[in-house]
Amino acid sequence: MGFVRFMSSTTGRILRIVAGLALIAVGLLVVGGTGGIILAVVGLVPLAAGLFGFCLFAPLFGASFKGETGS
Repeated sequence: MGFVRFMSSTTGRILRIVAGLALIAVGLLVVGGTGGIILAVVGLVPLAAGLFGFCLFAPLFGASFKGETGS
């Protein structure tokens, strides 16, 4: 449960936001074309997860979708 606890922490949320922004930037600025657009769309998932405070991996570990700190 340490992974879920980390991902639901403030640091984990910031990490997801940064990872999402990085995927979007790489997709649009480096890769380009259809592959870049797909990568940018994939980057929206961790970005949204970080911004809205949910953890997609938490249910796999038996925790709440909102992580351990969710209500």
